[in-house]
Amino acid sequence: MDVKDQVVLVTGANRGIGKAYVEEFLKAGARKVYMGVRNLDTVRDMAEAHPDKLIPLELDITNPEHIREAVEKASDTTILINNAGVLFMGSLFEENQLINARTEMEVNYFGTLAMIQAFAPVLKKNGGGLIAAVSSVAGFLMFPGIASYSASKTAIRFIIQAARQELAADGIKVMGVYPGPIDTDMAKDFDMEKASPCDVAKETIAAIESGVDDVFPDPFAKELYAAYKVSPQKAEENIWASLLSMEEAA
Repeated sequence: MDVKDQVVLVTGANRGIGKAYVEEFLKAGARKVYMGVRNLDTVRDMAEAHPDKLIPLELDITNPEHIREAVEKASDTTILINNAGVLFMGSLFEENQLINARTEMEVNYFGTLAMIQAFAPVLKKNGGGLIAAVSSVAGFLMFPGIASYSASKTAIRFIIQAARQELAADGIKVMGVYPGPIDTDMAKDFDMEKASPCDVAKETIAAIESGVDDVFPDPFAKELYAAYKVSPQKAEENIWASLLSMEEAA
């Protein structure tokens, strides 16, 4: 699928990977990019710099009314990038963990599912297109300290697989994006080497244009997934051992 002249909607577009998606789709020749954000002020400068290309869109993906309005305003969308997400670090037994876990599932899983359900008919009407969802390598293996986040990203992985099968007949391709640690505000507390958000965006666009189903956009993600395919148990043991050694070194 050629990205040039496509109409793209990116959720969580104001920072991190989402902002990088907006910038890279613009460079790749997208005709228009809708920037889905909860606070329009956070993308005002970007929109003013490219008023004919970048369209701010008030969009909280847990708000059904926002999604309905987004469908109306962005009815020409041909590529949907489900990027919005949240992460809370901590033990499963911390006081607020149940509240945090529900929030992660509400945003990462239910919000993404709601967007896919709402925009699949839009893409079908527009002749097909592509839906991408940003999961994580944590959706393959549980990472200590972010267990409920890992669970929400695993849930997204299965939605990606199911939607891929169900939407193929409508000419809609469904892509999974599985980053490792990326240099964003969300990952600021992870003391490890991180890839750039631009790397994720560039790898995703390259995969869209080459027809790849699942994208592992950074060295950590590629290495971990390769180990996972050989032995999930061994890969999980290596993660725990690696993170434990980092904690001891700190």
